[in-house]
Amino acid sequence: MTKSNKALHGAIALAGISALALTACTGPAGGGGTTTGEAGGGAITYGTTDKVVTLDPAGSYDGGSFMVMNQIYPFLLNYKPGTADATPDIAESASFTSPTEYTVKLKPGLKFANGNTLDSSDVVFSFNRVKAIDDPNGPASLLSNMEKIEATDPNTVVFTLVAANDQVFPGVLASNPGPIVDEEVFPADKIMDDDAIVAAKPFAGQYTIESYKKNELVSFKPNPDYQGMLGAASNDGATLKHYADANNLKLDVQQGNIDVAGRILTATDVADLENDDKVKVHKGPGGELRYMVFNFDTMPFGAKTPEADPAKALAVRQAVAHLVDREAIASQVFKNTYTPVYSYVPKEFEGAAEPLKSLYGDGSGKPSLDKAKKVLSDAAINSVVDLKLQYTDRYGTSAADEYALVKEQLEKSGLFTVDLKSTEWTTYTKERRADAYPVYQLGWFPDYSDADNYLTPFFIPGNFLGNHYENPAVTDIVKKQLVTTDKAERSQLLGQAQEAVAKDLSTLPLLQGAQVMVAGTDVQGVEKTLDPSFKTRLGVMSK
Repeated sequence: MTKSNKALHGAIALAGISALALTACTGPAGGGGTTTGEAGGGAITYGTTDKVVTLDPAGSYDGGSFMVMNQIYPFLLNYKPGTADATPDIAESASFTSPTEYTVKLKPGLKFANGNTLDSSDVVFSFNRVKAIDDPNGPASLLSNMEKIEATDPNTVVFTLVAANDQVFPGVLASNPGPIVDEEVFPADKIMDDDAIVAAKPFAGQYTIESYKKNELVSFKPNPDYQGMLGAASNDGATLKHYADANNLKLDVQQGNIDVAGRILTATDVADLENDDKVKVHKGPGGELRYMVFNFDTMPFGAKTPEADPAKALAVRQAVAHLVDREAIASQVFKNTYTPVYSYVPKEFEGAAEPLKSLYGDGSGKPSLDKAKKVLSDAAINSVVDLKLQYTDRYGTSAADEYALVKEQLEKSGLFTVDLKSTEWTTYTKERRADAYPVYQLGWFPDYSDADNYLTPFFIPGNFLGNHYENPAVTDIVKKQLVTTDKAERSQLLGQAQEAVAKDLSTLPLLQGAQVMVAGTDVQGVEKTLDPSFKTRLGVMSK
């Protein structure tokens, strides 16, 4: 099926651009063509406790949904296994053609599994759609620096950026807002139902979906028309099995009922499986954060509460930061499979700093009751603070023990009473954005391998947290580091941003985790997906 009925979404002249020092991503000479290599090695089964919110890229910003999207949708740029540098996927080339223009040329002859042509019009539609829908649980915030996108011919698009020299824009194109969708299938102004998506087969990734039962079973089939960088899948197909309980996930991989167990096994399960010679535990670079979020409207003394007082609200946040014992949580709950974190950016990333260690607790990472008492007293808070704290099953069954211990730590101080409750993830994602939770748990798995991914999505206006935090000074620093080309200067700005946010305490990072998968000893390729891109690729696994 052709798209002769589709108009290009705009054009700009590119002639006359002067020679500049430009950053470029270039694919193999000639581009195009069909997938290289042959699928083989039998089908694999991958298990997870992660949940899918939606298969629509405009409506989700969570790891469970994005994991599926990475198998079925194409990206302009993506990551070769083992790397953290975004390079052309279905693009033939991609480069800054001026400080505020990023030009992408598509490989010729691209198509979706339903037969529809994939061209520049679909690319323009995909990115404009994410911004236009601006779903509360979607990734539109990552496109804050995209002023517009235009098609100059059927195979070329030009992104015009608000700020020049965006250091992470290529990574953004490989992240959550990056999947290219079929404009003849997806509505422009609303989220599409999962079953309708599956029926329409608007897939041009490494796999297509053969059958789909949401948050139960997904059957993937290799896509013979995929023209991206990953090539043909190393297996004949894959099945994704969702689990409600991590113990059943552990038992199934242990007994060989599934080939690979991904997120999320408990720390105890991982330690147990490391001593089982029927399976192998694979670990990759860290990047995951577990943290608490404060809703600035509904937390104690928040802006929409009867006793609203910003100074007292800050004192409450500071007291919590003084009291949490990360080392105890890491050792008692997670058997040290997670480590304490005192930074908004994990230590593996350039520009990471640890302002939370010096600002709160005893100055060395341990809690301080005396400082918690003082900060509340100085704010004239002389009664016990009632704190409503919410957590979810999304981050593993250990979350119950994790937040029971946080509750114990806060209440043991005599300064807090904690009303601790849990909510199932799909409900949680909606209610947290509706201001239902004054203080709540979240986790973070990076979209692209850069320190900015721990700052821009969280702390600038329109961020995905929706917790009503805004500090113009922080916004300025975060935006400045984004376009600073000098590495030393940018690293300094990243440190300043973390210091400023640590004083405001919009969120409170607690723990950092590594990537972990457990597989049967006959499974190959698992290590290829545990890399700094933080993307799960079923196509690299085989047996």
